[in-house]
Amino acid sequence: MRPSEPKSASVTGMPLALIPSPSQGVWHLGFIPIRAYALCFIVGIAVGVWLSERRWRARGGEKGTISDIAVPAVIFGLIGGRLYHVIVDWQIHFGPRAIKEPYRALFIWEGGLGIWGAVALGGVGVWLACRRRGLSLGAVGDTIAPGIAFGQAIARWGNWFNQEAQ
Repeated sequence: MRPSEPKSASVTGMPLALIPSPSQGVWHLGFIPIRAYALCFIVGIAVGVWLSERRWRARGGEKGTISDIAVPAVIFGLIGGRLYHVIVDWQIHFGPRAIKEPYRALFIWEGGLGIWGAVALGGVGVWLACRRRGLSLGAVGDTIAPGIAFGQAIARWGNWFNQEAQ
């Protein structure tokens, strides 16, 4: 390698940091589509909850608490993620040049989740669950923060399968 070449360059001239997305992100088991994006999303949630549950138990918390809190957090997060996407890309569904019918904004399987909406409304779900159980939102937030980060990192691979992260 010449001194002027960046360290990420390979022998073939292609940067090592570039891993092309696969040509497809959906596989079919009979008539059932298996979507890589959804699998990454589910694995990310599972890892995030698992890690957060371990951390909660290490703090002396009751087993199953984080799993219980995760249910409304994930539901609110999905709704928030979709709302964010629809608000940001409103022209797809609404307005004079819409390419989709407005009711199709509800079709989450057609794509479109925004992480900022998911985190914001997911946080509301956590807050409601903590309030209902009488738990400190600060203690729970401190416990689940690394799990959210790891879960998001795993879920992000779904964008790679969808050819959205090149």
